[in-house]
Amino acid sequence: MALIPFASSSSISLPKYLHEDQNELSQECRHLMSSLPRDKGWVVNHLFNYQGFWHTTRQLQGVLASQKLFQAQQTDLFLVTTPKSGTTWLKAMAFAILNRDRYPCNNDHHPLLYSNPHDLVPFLELKLYVDNNVPDFTNFVSPRLFSTHMPYISLPDSIKNSKCKIVYLCRNPRDTLISLWHFTNKLRPKTIGNISLEEAFEKFCKGVSLCGPFWDHVLEYWKQSLEMPERVLFVKYEEIKEEPKVHLNRLAKFLGYPFSVEEEKLGVVDEILNLCSFDSLSNLMVNRMGKLLTGEDNKAFFRKGEVGDSGNYLTPEMIQHLDVITENKFIGYGLEV
Repeated sequence: MALIPFASSSSISLPKYLHEDQNELSQECRHLMSSLPRDKGWVVNHLFNYQGFWHTTRQLQGVLASQKLFQAQQTDLFLVTTPKSGTTWLKAMAFAILNRDRYPCNNDHHPLLYSNPHDLVPFLELKLYVDNNVPDFTNFVSPRLFSTHMPYISLPDSIKNSKCKIVYLCRNPRDTLISLWHFTNKLRPKTIGNISLEEAFEKFCKGVSLCGPFWDHVLEYWKQSLEMPERVLFVKYEEIKEEPKVHLNRLAKFLGYPFSVEEEKLGVVDEILNLCSFDSLSNLMVNRMGKLLTGEDNKAFFRKGEVGDSGNYLTPEMIQHLDVITENKFIGYGLEV
């Protein structure tokens, strides 16, 4: 696996996938967009509602292209999240689990030491199929590991009709909102200023956020995990934070790479947890100074990683409002987040 070089940057520029130049879009995408509901975006001017969920123009093209072209293999593994729900952490852990024989965590040349997890586990719609790309998978080693923010309804049929496995990571909507708000303001050009918490809160509650509505996205995968537990693993961010070793073992077993008794004794589980911890990843040079190929500063993906930080920003009224929405959306499904 080639290691991704990084470049120093003193400011965060608008990521390429957030540009809105429709000349770069396919004719099919431009035609579809003309018929879709739209609303004001958080970073870009517009979000478009496709199959019940909101996307930027270029993300939408990536969704359409992957739906049309991607052919899943039975051994493929997919990591799914809503934006800012612990995606970076999940990618790091899954990559380390799958590659622990090839790249032991005590190896000074481990890819996670030199590449951001987003470059090691590519998004289907945000990297592989964006900009009319037709990706070359010849160098991908089985099992192929991918990620996506796509709602279940929008996944390519080849994924839904295969036996490949899906890990879905869910985070409390309050913390997700605050993390998304901070992330958005890191990406927004200084010329247009920050989006206020009040505006972000209103949009999030209306469901108008990247790949939102949040609750619909979560509920789709929760239902699939109940119907197909052998294929869809539903994991909660807060539970991993509380019992990381338990859930790393659970993740490894589900992916088909359980830890042996010998590995447990040798401390392999602890080594992976240490390598993939927030403190370890956020302090690496590549994640302090590097950039993703899509344009974001790697440091934009590391803020606090704490549970309950939203309480420092949201008013009691905001918290109550979010909790009421969550309760009403999930009532009758046995899901608490």
